[in-house]
Amino acid sequence: MKKEFIQTDVLIIGGGTAGCYAAIKLGEHENLSVLVAEKANIERSGCLAAGVNALNAYITEGHTPQDYADYALNDAEGIARGDLLLSLSERLNSVTHDLENRGLVILKDENGKYVSRGWRNIKINGENIKPLLAKGVRSQKNVRVLNHVNITDLKTSGTGKDRRVTGAFGFCVNDGTFYDITARVVLVATGGASGLYRPNNPGFSRHKMWYSPFNTGAGYAMGLLAGAEMTTFEMRFIALRCKDTIAPTGTIAQGVHAKQVNAKGDVYENHYGLKTSERVWGTVEENRAGRGPCYLSTSGIKTETEQDLFRAYLNMAPSQTLKWLESGKGPATENVEIEGTEPYIVGGHTASGFWVDTFRETTVHGLFAAGDVAGGAPQKYVTGALSEGEIAAESILEFLEKSAEPFENSLLDSADSKKSAEKLLEYESHFSEKNAEAVPFSVEQLEESMQKIMDEYAGGISSGYRYNESRLLIADSQIEGLQALVPKLSASDADDLLRIYELRERLIVCRAVIAHLRARKETRWHSFGEHADYPERTKEGLCYINSVLRDGKISIIRRPLVRGGVYEHKN
Repeated sequence: MKKEFIQTDVLIIGGGTAGCYAAIKLGEHENLSVLVAEKANIERSGCLAAGVNALNAYITEGHTPQDYADYALNDAEGIARGDLLLSLSERLNSVTHDLENRGLVILKDENGKYVSRGWRNIKINGENIKPLLAKGVRSQKNVRVLNHVNITDLKTSGTGKDRRVTGAFGFCVNDGTFYDITARVVLVATGGASGLYRPNNPGFSRHKMWYSPFNTGAGYAMGLLAGAEMTTFEMRFIALRCKDTIAPTGTIAQGVHAKQVNAKGDVYENHYGLKTSERVWGTVEENRAGRGPCYLSTSGIKTETEQDLFRAYLNMAPSQTLKWLESGKGPATENVEIEGTEPYIVGGHTASGFWVDTFRETTVHGLFAAGDVAGGAPQKYVTGALSEGEIAAESILEFLEKSAEPFENSLLDSADSKKSAEKLLEYESHFSEKNAEAVPFSVEQLEESMQKIMDEYAGGISSGYRYNESRLLIADSQIEGLQALVPKLSASDADDLLRIYELRERLIVCRAVIAHLRARKETRWHSFGEHADYPERTKEGLCYINSVLRDGKISIIRRPLVRGGVYEHKN
């Protein structure tokens, strides 16, 4: 593999929503060198690749940032960080206005006010939201973008409380160039983790899922391997979606106020609750009781309303509109069948991710996190990711002002360190034709095996999202067995190498998820964390379940709740 060594003040890993916005803000300071490493292309990467039709976190008239923070905390049953929620909520509107100034089309009524969909979100034409962010990044002369470069590992120095980040290793997915990047500060802004569990649709349709199928939990895995503390992986996210197409249901539920009904036409949503996890739970329970399938009650809506739904789904999930048109039965004629997806780990909707302080610094000095990979602040969505990108950028600037002169000798020496040589050797070992330990399995086969294990033993769709201690122990043992096979996988090109490391990332996250599910001995969120051995909530459960990876094992840390103010790492 060709080798390239790069020095930069700030390395941003992940060119999605939070990463791009942080780069824009940091790029305004011409004395800084900023590098964005993205395994795809920032023009159309991440969760916003195809666009979005609403901004689900906006403070409308008559409401305050504290209202939004309280809503998110309540929806998470108290397991969220008040300081993080409030600090991002205070910026939701300003980042929205900035996006509009950059060219985002926000729908307005006859009075020139934003068209809202409920009290906390507004409608947009957002098919070009990612290109707008990418344009903002490219306009900064001191920001360099490395598209198609997959970062696999963080570089660190020191141990324990003195551990600090010094850069990262990665490779180009096109030509296989090995990158050793030295940085004074690193911001992880990768996505959450999809593909851990067996999805709704099999075979060639397996990537028809709620969350981006290319988000593999890379940032989580890098953080764990670097000794960073993580939080709340047991709060999985399960989306309630239109059956088969896995299209969003919120547009129907909020747009036409459609109720959730069972096959008998009974409205069941109020019986189980209207929180995010409860909507899924109610649907699962109705099916278990033999009263399914379940639907959103749309039959009888006006033709004009139906046309609005056709247009809305063409803008964000075309397969749903095509399904209606191909069958000749639109939502005005027939109720829309719904189902839950497989579980995901994503800090933009739940509280899973890095354990950060109020300023978004992780427990590794100089390592920051924002967006889906940052834990503690659920319901952040697009604008929350932008807010965290901005907060992280401001904190990074303050960190650099306090730090030593650029590129201390310890940082420069790392470019030629033993770790660099070892990482290069690790990459190249997968290309060796003489690899006597090569296994006769493909990445796809091991990935399917992983998904089957997680589905059956760690609370996937087939078990109604339930799990117990016995099953989790089996899952952990079998996932560990798959991990042992990854170093023996063979690659014929850089794209194969990418798939190997994506599998490695998912398996690491699986181990962490299992450890967290075992540690929370209660059922705090129905369906998101349905522990069959402990079906009730407990007072002891009002804490954060955190973890660190030590000597290949996940160690659990229980931390008290943080309700507000400013939180800084002290232990």
